[in-house]
Amino acid sequence: MSNQAARSFIAARDRLLDLRQDQPTARAAFQWPEAAPFNWALDYFDDVAARVPDRPALVIAQEDGTVHRASYADLSRRSAQVANWLHSQGLRRGDRLLLMLPNIVPLWEITLAAMKMGAVIIPATTLLDGADLADRLERGQVRGIIATAGLTARFDAQPGDFIRIAVGSPCPAGWAGYADAAQAPDSFTPDAPTQADDTLLLYFTSGTTAKPKLVRHTHRSYPVGHLSTMYWLGLRPGDVHWNISSPGWAKHAWSNIFAPWNAEATVFVYAFERFQAGPVLDALVAHRVTSLCAPPTVWRLLMQEDLRQWPVALRELCGAGEPLNPEVIARVQAAWGLTIRDGFGQTETTAQVGNAPGQPVRPGSMGRPLPGYDLVLLDPDGNEADEGEMALRLSPRPAGLMAGYEDAPAPEATGAYYRTGDVASRDADGYLTYVGRADDVFKASDYRISPFELESALIEHPAVAEAAIVPSPDPLRLAVPKAFIILAPGHEAGPEVAQAIFRHIRAALPPYKRVRRLEIADLPKTISGKIRRVELRRQEQARDLSQRHPLEYWEEDFPDLASKGR
Repeated sequence: MSNQAARSFIAARDRLLDLRQDQPTARAAFQWPEAAPFNWALDYFDDVAARVPDRPALVIAQEDGTVHRASYADLSRRSAQVANWLHSQGLRRGDRLLLMLPNIVPLWEITLAAMKMGAVIIPATTLLDGADLADRLERGQVRGIIATAGLTARFDAQPGDFIRIAVGSPCPAGWAGYADAAQAPDSFTPDAPTQADDTLLLYFTSGTTAKPKLVRHTHRSYPVGHLSTMYWLGLRPGDVHWNISSPGWAKHAWSNIFAPWNAEATVFVYAFERFQAGPVLDALVAHRVTSLCAPPTVWRLLMQEDLRQWPVALRELCGAGEPLNPEVIARVQAAWGLTIRDGFGQTETTAQVGNAPGQPVRPGSMGRPLPGYDLVLLDPDGNEADEGEMALRLSPRPAGLMAGYEDAPAPEATGAYYRTGDVASRDADGYLTYVGRADDVFKASDYRISPFELESALIEHPAVAEAAIVPSPDPLRLAVPKAFIILAPGHEAGPEVAQAIFRHIRAALPPYKRVRRLEIADLPKTISGKIRRVELRRQEQARDLSQRHPLEYWEEDFPDLASKGR
């Protein structure tokens, strides 16, 4: 390994691996490696491939039992071929390449290849179509498109002179066939050094409150920045890590590319068409997965099975995407004897906060700041406090922070902090508990209400599969908490289940936090599956409260509850 930046990267990585059971010492000892010319795919990944060529880098299992395996050496060689072939198709350093691929081997080959040649990757979910797709092509200033053959028709109506590449067959007219890349030379020489601050990735945020922003990450911020994510996940060389996530979103790159490969681990994927808990659990056992990261929705579905019936080889469990409710953690712990460790990060960053391996996990807490991140809480006046908006100090600047939003100043140009827009509280030992998005927290009877706290209490009831809390206008209290609920299978919508949920929440929460209204209805979500509380909030603010919605119930509808007067 001749590159000094690569050696510095490995030294920082090894330091975190040595201190994986001691989060406070790791934070104190860790320093981000130097920012010098660095191409992670060429300088690091290819070096790993030379040292441990036969180690599995990627395993993709299909529902029909087919398994695709690629070693580090396989992907090193194949990505060199793809880089040469993409260059022959007209793609150049700095060109923007939109990838619309599912969990198939070419996704990883092309990601490494684009990195090697200095192209800019714009990951896109396969759900994109119409106006959303047009927005990404226009604002992303896309030069090239790579999509599966079955998705190419979505681009027919999109204007633009793109390099068009189809993966799979039949290859439509006007599109180059990705299979031809197999004929390219398997030794790649870059046309110039890659600078650490060169753009690597452009991510469109999930857009829970507004039009998606375009986040710019560099060859430093994601490959190097995800050392913090590797540490939180607790990965070791040789681990088999499964992150249940769809391509196109930042978490997929977090835990399906950079964090596991930073640890020289194996990325595992079970490529299902539709999530089913049983087959997912079967795959965990069959492929001896040692580390699993999944969003709360997946954990809630898994825990509806008798998890004790699956003899898993798991050592590490993590939850990400949205805060994980304590009830879910407790039930998985009872079944497997393993604790799901929550964490926090954003598309704009790598993992900032987490319960790292070997640390005491406190119910409801998402942990403490991870190595490389100096995080404070700011009150409405911008002063540091024990509850407030989570903010990152920019001196020193964390490597895992984005370079900035496209066409907007870098965070350090607007002050001493990068403000996340998320609110948390901190206890005397530095553990952080998520309160909610700054836009989601509201007041009822002059009390500050955290939607997440109420939602956590709601899903402890067996009839509640998912819940979202928003303020509902009230002439006396200004606003009262209202729950929008999706029922769990086996429960029928109606006054009986509503009354049971009201009784449960009355016992679980103090009067000033109590849910006073609920509605059984679908929840609006972003294309990535996050609940759009802002849409529910607007809907509730604009409605005529004299007209009830179908399957909407108020606490006063039930005399036995109203008469207690709490």
